[in-house]
Amino acid sequence: MKLIYHDLLGQVLCLPACIQQRAPTARLQAHCHVGDRSFAVCDKRQIRKQERNGKPMRAGTTPNPIIEIEAVTKVYQMGEIEVQALRGVSLTVQEGEYVAVIGASGSGKSTLMNIIGLLDRPTSGAYRIRGAEVSRLSKNELADLRNREIGFVFQRFNLLARTSAQRQVELPLFYAGITGRRAKTLALAALDRVGLQDRAHHRPDELSGGQQQRVAIARALVNQPHLLLADEPTGALDSKTGQEVLALFDELHQQGLTLLVVTHDPNVARRAERIITISDGAIVEDRRVERSDSAGSAPPTGAPSHHAADAVAPPAIPESARL
Repeated sequence: MKLIYHDLLGQVLCLPACIQQRAPTARLQAHCHVGDRSFAVCDKRQIRKQERNGKPMRAGTTPNPIIEIEAVTKVYQMGEIEVQALRGVSLTVQEGEYVAVIGASGSGKSTLMNIIGLLDRPTSGAYRIRGAEVSRLSKNELADLRNREIGFVFQRFNLLARTSAQRQVELPLFYAGITGRRAKTLALAALDRVGLQDRAHHRPDELSGGQQQRVAIARALVNQPHLLLADEPTGALDSKTGQEVLALFDELHQQGLTLLVVTHDPNVARRAERIITISDGAIVEDRRVERSDSAGSAPPTGAPSHHAADAVAPPAIPESARL
C-alpha cells in the first residue's frame, strides 16, 4: 500500500519505495543521503586544513553551482488577463555563497523564491539544482528533492502548536524515512547547532519569537541541505531578535552553507555578500557587497549587537548519527 503524507506547505510527499517495501537498511541509507553525503565521503584532514586557512569547505565537494536559472518566466492567468510575474530571469548561485534577493512588494521576488524552492514551476525557461534539471520531475519527485536539497525558513515560523521543538525538527527526517533513536540524535544535534538543545522539549508557546525561529532554522538544517532558503526571516521579530537571527545566518555562512535570503529590508540584504535586486519581474541589479560596506561584520547603527555568548559553534554531529 502506498503511503502518502502532506508536509506543512500542503505538498504531497511519498515515503521512498524502499521504506514502503521494507527494504534492507543499507538501501534505505543510500536513498536518504544524510550522513554519507555530508560527513563520510570526504577527507577530514583536507577540511580541517581549509578551515585553518579561513576557507570553509563543504565535505567532499568543490565549489559548484547550486542554482542555475536560465530565461525563466512565470505567467499567471487571472481570468482573461495574463500577469507576467517573472520576465526572462537568469542567475547562478555558487555553492557557499550568501545571496540576498531584494525588491518591493509585487516585484516578483516571492515568485522567484517559490520556483527556486520547488514550490512552483516556471512557465518557460530552465532550472537546475546542482546540475539536475527539475522541469520534468513529478510532484512526488520534486517533494523528495526539496526535502533533501533545500531547507526553508519562513517569516511566520510554521511550527506545530502542540509539538515539542525536538519533534518539530524530526519532521523532515520522518519524510526521509529516518525515525526512532537516529532521528532523535540528529534533531538534538540540529538544535544544539542553533543553541537550543536545552529547549528540546518546549512547545512553541513556551519559547520566545527568536527561539521559535531558531527551531525553524534547526528544522531546515536537520537533513543537511545544500541550500538554506529564507523568506523574510526577521519580518516577525523585533530588531534585537532579528539581529540575533542574522548573526546565526552569518555563522552558518562561515561554516560553508549556501544561503539565499528574500527580503524587502536593505539592512537584512547587506548582511549578504551578493545582492540581487528585482523589479517588475526582472533582475535590475546584481552586485557584490564589499565587506567594509556589509552589515555582516557589525549590526546597523543603533541595532543591538550579537553577544559572543549567543554565538553558535560549528556543528558537532555525533558518531552514532552518521551512516
